[in-house]
Amino acid sequence: MSGLIALFKRDLSVAFQQRSELMQPILFFVLVVSLFPLGVGPESAILQKMGPGVIWVAAILSSLLGMERLFKDDFQDGSLEQIILSGMSLPAVALIKVLVHWLTSIFPLILLSPLWALFLYLSEPMYWALVWTLLLGTPILSLIGAIAVGLTVGLNKGGVLLALLLLPMFIPVLIFATAAVESASLDLAYNGQLAIIGAMFLFSLALAPFAIAYALRVSQT
Repeated sequence: MSGLIALFKRDLSVAFQQRSELMQPILFFVLVVSLFPLGVGPESAILQKMGPGVIWVAAILSSLLGMERLFKDDFQDGSLEQIILSGMSLPAVALIKVLVHWLTSIFPLILLSPLWALFLYLSEPMYWALVWTLLLGTPILSLIGAIAVGLTVGLNKGGVLLALLLLPMFIPVLIFATAAVESASLDLAYNGQLAIIGAMFLFSLALAPFAIAYALRVSQT
């Protein structure tokens, strides 16, 4: 357990030391959401209807920017091989790395959500629906994405392949998340959509660490 805690602190420290790479997903998210009103016009009704989908698409694309580095540095300097040989639980290690990725690359986007809610004229019910979908749905992006990253970590240019693998898998989360916000805009209950997203999150949380561990072992052979 102490080794896992030390790994968590080390990965957080490394992430904050690489400030330029840390800021890339955040800046990309800000640019996409900021430029959207300039492209479609300042009409509040249009921005309110399309805003949640834009925020979610921007969040998905932003998460892909930092996802390739999830295991890349450890693979290149040999740390990943040492972790596998150390006897530590590899699924637990994978879960810690996913948690660090979510905290550093995606959670800041959620903290910015009040600003974009005002920027895109989202009502209060829509804002809270958006926050809940982001809190439940974005960890799924990191968990599923880490599986593909583990499979492609040994490739020199796996970014394009990674995007091709992951984007179709993120579509169900996008559909139910935007449906929840749309229901909130109509003052309808959106508990059903949140329950489905929550179920996908729990399913991913239960199985993804083992799939990531298997993918990492395959990449080392």
